[in-house]
Amino acid sequence: MIRSLLVANRGEIACRVFRTCRELGIRTVAVYSDPDADALHVREADLAVRLPGATPAETYLRADLVVKAALDAGADAVHPGYGFLSENADFARAVADAGLTWIGPPPEAIEAMASKTRAKELMGIAPLKTGDLTAGDLPVLVKAAAGGGGRGMRVVRELAELDSELAAAGAEALSAFGDGEVFVEPYVEGGRHVEVQVMADAHGTVWALGTRDCSLQRRHQKVVEEAPAPGLTPELEASLRDMAVRAARATGYRGAGTVEFLVAGDTAHFLEMNTRLQVEHPVTEAVFGVDLVALQLRVAEGEPLDETPPAPHGHAVEARLYAEDPAAGWAPQTGTLHRLSVPAAVRLDTGFTDGDTIGVHYDAMLAKAVAHAQTRAEALRKLAGALEKAVVHGPVTNRDLLVRSLRHPEFVAGGADTGFYDRHLTALTAPRPDPYAPLAAALADAHGRSRFGGFRNVPSQPQTKRYRTEPDGTEHEVRYRHTRDGLAADDGVRVVRATPSLVVLEVDGVVRKFDVAVYGERVYVNDVMLSALPLLPEPVARQEPGSLLAPMPGTVVRLAEGLAEGVTVTAGQPLIWLEAMKMEHRVTAPASGTLTALHAAPGRQVEVGALLAVVQEDQP
Repeated sequence: MIRSLLVANRGEIACRVFRTCRELGIRTVAVYSDPDADALHVREADLAVRLPGATPAETYLRADLVVKAALDAGADAVHPGYGFLSENADFARAVADAGLTWIGPPPEAIEAMASKTRAKELMGIAPLKTGDLTAGDLPVLVKAAAGGGGRGMRVVRELAELDSELAAAGAEALSAFGDGEVFVEPYVEGGRHVEVQVMADAHGTVWALGTRDCSLQRRHQKVVEEAPAPGLTPELEASLRDMAVRAARATGYRGAGTVEFLVAGDTAHFLEMNTRLQVEHPVTEAVFGVDLVALQLRVAEGEPLDETPPAPHGHAVEARLYAEDPAAGWAPQTGTLHRLSVPAAVRLDTGFTDGDTIGVHYDAMLAKAVAHAQTRAEALRKLAGALEKAVVHGPVTNRDLLVRSLRHPEFVAGGADTGFYDRHLTALTAPRPDPYAPLAAALADAHGRSRFGGFRNVPSQPQTKRYRTEPDGTEHEVRYRHTRDGLAADDGVRVVRATPSLVVLEVDGVVRKFDVAVYGERVYVNDVMLSALPLLPEPVARQEPGSLLAPMPGTVVRLAEGLAEGVTVTAGQPLIWLEAMKMEHRVTAPASGTLTALHAAPGRQVEVGALLAVVQEDQP
């Protein structure tokens, strides 16, 4: 019987596991790195143990430190969460060797499916041989054999690009997973990413808990997931479940796992098996009315599953809220999360709370919002409406992308493929700020000032304020007046009410409410983020032409081979690779010319806007 459990992870998944443990009366133990000392998962745990070191490789990826932390805290079980050590067979053995209960599949099952190449061989599928590829085999997908999340993944459409993409994918995989092995498989255009949740016990029972569709992906990172996958024929759905069960039985699987497929038409291609809980597991929980973490614990304690799983009910959809800036190439964002809340009608899984700091060390996901309803249409409407009304005060996020995606006709129709964002991303991220948000911000700021406080020599002279909408950078100049009857606006807008936190305007006979929150120079009006600007533009520091600036805070992980001052570079050539929030970003040459300065070096921590290098452009 498990009485005390350590989660060998952080953030949202640690908080998620702790929630179930509290319901079951199990004491919880957190581990943390120095940057996470005040993180939510640490505050929510009954006990916490510091892991010495600053980076993930020095802390959460150190199996010996995590096992020692479990023993020191008196835990009798370890849950790996997802990511980090969750699919590490040696870690699973170390946990068991220490006399602790491992909440996961047997190490042998992890090893069988840990490498995507070995998993395909187990399922009777052979990867392509790179040396035998011809133009007729294109396009192909280069993938990391170990790990996932889009790391070490490249689409190759030209044979001439194959060697460089293999090298780049291998380097990224080595940095992310400690294993640089990559392989090549056919790239299926117009395919859908469909997966099956499995749960197996030690007594021979294997459940296939329906399907999930995770096709809405950007940079091979899942953005929106739903259950069940829409539009599958009964025959195809049954085939997917059968293959998933076969994969679990072939490895002597135990616990929760996910078998992933690429579906094109009525054909399913096996991709891999993830031997852990998935980020998107809440949609399956909602549809089947189960707690997958509780089932993991039950199986680990040796209890049998029921002969058949519960019957599914309704439809569920999940959207991942990321701190990222669409106007800056979707660069991860950092800073203070002043406030995060969604309507109570949806489930919110997060590792943050109001006032927390979003740092550079881990991925950019702030939260997952999940809606469940009787039908798919109702679930999509419910989640889109909740996200639209959500309060997200802090760094720029992908919230608008999520809302627009959930309402896009192609997605609403069902069956959208993994190329959805390739076709629609620009339109879905085009800025559409509320035109009255800057006025509301100005009126809230002006509330309480007397008519005389706003006095001008010319009584009719309006007062002026300037704002910039974020992240698109559009600037607005707002004019209003102090009158005997209070604040007044131009352009036929009637000010019904104005307080520092609420402004009510009547526009063309329609009364609209604007919630206003101010944090320094940043103002949030409903879902619009504004920066207050001085009336006169401030002087801007000039940068030398050809300067390459860090687009985000992060770590320089590598430089282009042979990169040094004085070398010749070509426009668009990748020069410097930065890593931030588990994502790798390339900084390319802005023009063809000579590298006249190089300030970046592997391992160097840089802030956003830091000068990395200078390229002097060739003169015509």
